Amino acid sequence: MPHVIKNQQSSRIHIEPATHQDREQILRIEQESFSTPWTPKMFDAELDGNPFSHLYVARSLHDGCAGLERGEVVGYVCFWVVFEELRFMNLAVERSVRRQGVARELVRYASALGRERGAARAVLEVRASNEAARCLYEQAGFHHLAARAAYYTNPIEDAILMGMDLLEAASSE
Repeated sequence: MPHVIKNQQSSRIHIEPATHQDREQILRIEQESFSTPWTPKMFDAELDGNPFSHLYVARSLHDGCAGLERGEVVGYVCFWVVFEELRFMNLAVERSVRRQGVARELVRYASALGRERGAARAVLEVRASNEAARCLYEQAGFHHLAARAAYYTNPIEDAILMGMDLLEAASSE
């Protein structure tokens, strides 16, 4: 189910399944985005060893998009579909193209794919201090479910558990 969108800057992205060839670009974005980044082995496990896992990348479709080459990975989303639940595991966007709709499209794409695979609800955890991500998820239809004290390390911080009814969200689109 490849997906092409046009973002606010009139550049285009294409969403497709990640491959091992994307790993280095994914790791670069991961390391610039998180204080405790996933390791290469963690991404390999998502690509190879987990039947519930889905890892998708957003690619630039033209040269010069924020200094990026055509086909370069500009973001990714990792999610699991386990029975009726879609669980967002990881999402990040290249710093130079943030706030241009890439993350929103990755969330929308993963949610639609989860619904197609039978998920009725979506859940995720986000750092309490990550205002941009919390705002993104709220705009996508997620709401606050609970807090998990000292969930994150480096620095130690609470997680906000958020959820969304995917069937309700689909009927309002």
